Amino acid sequence: MTTELRRLRNYINGEFKDAADGRTIEVVNPATGEVYATSPLSGPADVDAAMEAAAAAFPAWRDTTPAERQKVLLKIADAFEERAEDLIAAESENTGKPLGLTRSEEIPPMVDQIRFFAGAARMLEGRSAGEYMEGLTSIVRREPVGVCAQVAPWNYPMMMGVWKFAPALAAGNTVVLKPSDTTPASTVLMAEIIGAIVPKGVFNVICGDRDSGRAMVEHPTPAMASITGSVRAGMQVAESAAKDVKRVHLELGGKAPVVVFDDVDIAGAVAGIAEAGYFNAGQDCTAACRVLVHKSIHDEFVTALAKAAEDTKTGAADDEDVAYGPLNNANQLAHVSGFIDRLPAHAKVEAGGHRVGDRGYFYAATVVSGLKQDDEIIQQEVFGPVITVQSFTDEAQALEYANGVEFALASSVWTKDHGRAMRMSKSLDFGCVWINTHIPLVAEMPHGGFKHSGYGKDLSGYGFDDYTRIKHVMTSLDA
Repeated sequence: MTTELRRLRNYINGEFKDAADGRTIEVVNPATGEVYATSPLSGPADVDAAMEAAAAAFPAWRDTTPAERQKVLLKIADAFEERAEDLIAAESENTGKPLGLTRSEEIPPMVDQIRFFAGAARMLEGRSAGEYMEGLTSIVRREPVGVCAQVAPWNYPMMMGVWKFAPALAAGNTVVLKPSDTTPASTVLMAEIIGAIVPKGVFNVICGDRDSGRAMVEHPTPAMASITGSVRAGMQVAESAAKDVKRVHLELGGKAPVVVFDDVDIAGAVAGIAEAGYFNAGQDCTAACRVLVHKSIHDEFVTALAKAAEDTKTGAADDEDVAYGPLNNANQLAHVSGFIDRLPAHAKVEAGGHRVGDRGYFYAATVVSGLKQDDEIIQQEVFGPVITVQSFTDEAQALEYANGVEFALASSVWTKDHGRAMRMSKSLDFGCVWINTHIPLVAEMPHGGFKHSGYGKDLSGYGFDDYTRIKHVMTSLDA
C-alpha cells in the first residue's frame, strides 16, 4: 500500500498554485529520512507572478494607516495562537524538532514578535519638523521601501519567517517569501493563515531551490532582498543585488565564542552552555559552539561538559525526554560528520562524535578538546551538536582566540568579575554579547552580526527601521 504524498503549493495573489511548469521537489522528514510531501520547484514564471502581485498590492498597503496595519498584525498573532498545534505539527514534520520544545520555545516568541512589530507599525515617524534655512521648513518622512524578496533558512522556518514578514508588513511593504527547499510545509501553512487576513498580493510564498531564490533576488521588482542563510548564499545575494542597487539585509553564519573564566560555578556554567550548544541540534547561528576556558579549570570543565553531552538525548519528536531532534537533511549529516572525520591528530573527542541510529539524521551531542586556533573545526561553522573546547591563559589571549574567526554574530562571557565582563563585552567583536548566559532573545533588542555574519538587524526598532527608507521634504514658508 502506497501512502499518497502531501502536495504543497505556492501562494500567489491570494491563491494556492502549482509551479507554472509543474515541476516539484520531494520533501523529506529528517526524523525518518522518508519523503512525505512534494512542493513546487518554482521558476521564472512563478517568480514573475508573485512579484507582479506584490507590486500591484503595494500602493494600497503602503497607504494604509499604521493603526490599520497594527490591527492586521495583531489578528495574525491571534490566528497563530489559535492554529498553534497545526503550526507545531508542520514544523516538526519539516525539521524533526521535538513537539514539546517547539510548543514552548518557538510559538510564544513568534507570537510576541508579531505583536511587537504590530506596535512598531505606529512608530513610523521622522524627526520633528524645523527651519534649518531661513524661510524653509524641513520634514523627514520614513516610508516603506516597496516589495521585499525574503529567503528563510531551514533551521527555524517558522520563526525566521516571522522575523522577515512581520517588520516588512508593519512598515507598509509587501512580501514574497521563500522557505528552504527542505522545509516548506510550515511556511505554506503560514500563508494559509496570513492570507485569510491580509489583502491579496500583500503576502506571497514561493517554494523552490536556490535557483528559485536567485531568480527572486535578480528580479527587477523588489527594492530589498533579505536572506538568512549561509555566508556563501549571502555573498551571492549581495553580488546579485548590487547589479540593481537593491537594499540587502543579511543574517549569515556564526561561530560563537563562549569565554569561561576561572571564577565561575563550573556546574552552572556547563549546564547553561550545554543547553545553548545543543538546542535545535546546534543548528543555530548563535549556538554556544566554541568554548574558551581558562587553563586552570580546563580539565575539570571538559570532564563536566563531556558528562553533560552524554546525558543529552536526541530522538523522536514525540519523546518528551529529548533535548533536540535530527539534523535537517542528509547533506547536513554528512557535513557535520565530515568535521569529526577530519579532526587533526591533536584533537580528542571527549563525548559523542557519531551518528545515532540508522533511521533519520540524528547525531550525538559531541565535545572535542585539544584544538588549535587554526583548526578547521574552530574556524568553520559546523552547525551541528558539536562543542569545541580550547584553553586560554589571560584576557588578552581569550580575546585573540574569540575574535580570531571570520564570523561575528554572537558571543558570551562567563565570570563573576563585573569589570572583566565589561572589558570583554567592549572588546568582543560580535553583534551580541551575553554575560553569564547564552542564547536568550527578546523582540525589543536587535539581533545581527558583523564581518562574515552579515549586516542589518532582525527584531527591535532597528530591525523595523531596516524595512524603511528616509525622505527629506523641504517647503517654502512664503509659498
